[in-house]
Amino acid sequence: MNDSMFSIVKNGADELNIKLPPEAETAFKVYYDFLEEQSQNINLTTITGEEDVSRLHFLDSVALLNAVDFKGKKVIDIGSGAGFPGLPIKIAEPSVNLSLLDATGKKTLFLSDLCKKLELDALCINARAEEAAHKPEFREKYNIVVSRAVARLSILCELCLPFVKVDGVFIAMKSIDSEDEVTEAAGAVKTLGATAIKQYDYKIPGTDIIHRAVIISKKIESPEKYPRRYAKIQKSPL
Repeated sequence: MNDSMFSIVKNGADELNIKLPPEAETAFKVYYDFLEEQSQNINLTTITGEEDVSRLHFLDSVALLNAVDFKGKKVIDIGSGAGFPGLPIKIAEPSVNLSLLDATGKKTLFLSDLCKKLELDALCINARAEEAAHKPEFREKYNIVVSRAVARLSILCELCLPFVKVDGVFIAMKSIDSEDEVTEAAGAVKTLGATAIKQYDYKIPGTDIIHRAVIISKKIESPEKYPRRYAKIQKSPL
C-alpha cells in the first residue's frame, strides 16, 4: 500500500470521526501487502487492489467503532476469514482484547502469521463456532461479538450470541436491505437471551455504499443446548 492509498484510510477515518493511532499507517500497509501476497495461495478475499481493500475492507470494518464503544472491551470476530472486521478494529483501537475465530486451518494460520507481522496481540482460534461456543473458556466471555460472515441473521444469532456476556452485544454486518432478515431473526434473538435490536447505518467513505450494523443486546444467559450442530441450525433455524 503506498502513501496515497493510506491517505484513503486516514481521510475516510476522519470522515467517520475516528482518530487513528500513529502506528496505524504502518499496520495497514503491512496488512495490505500480506493479504495480497497470501491471496495468491489461499482464498481470502475477492476484493483486490489498494483502493477497494482500503474502502471495502479497512474502512468498512473501522466504521463499527461508531456503532458501540469498543475501548478496553473483550471482542471476538466469528468467521474472521482474512481478519475483517476484527483486525482493522484492533489497529484503530489498540485497547481492544481481540480473538479471531475461523473454522478453516489455512485462514487461522494466515491470521496468526499476520498478527505476528503486525505485532498485535490477538488470540487466533481454529474451530467451528457451534463447537467453540460450548467450551467454558469461550462461552459468554465476550463484551462484543462481531461477524461479517455470509449467513442469514437467524443462523448467525445462534452461532454468535452464546459467546456474548450478559449485557454485551452481538454486531452483525449486513447490507442496507436486511429488514427481512432482522424480522426473521426475532425468534432466535428472544430464544438466545437477547432483546433489543438496534441498527446503525453508515456510508463507506468515498463510495455510495451504505452498510448496516445490526446490534443485538444480550440480557440473560443463552440456554445450554444452543448452538446446535450446524446441519440442524441450517435445517430448522430458530
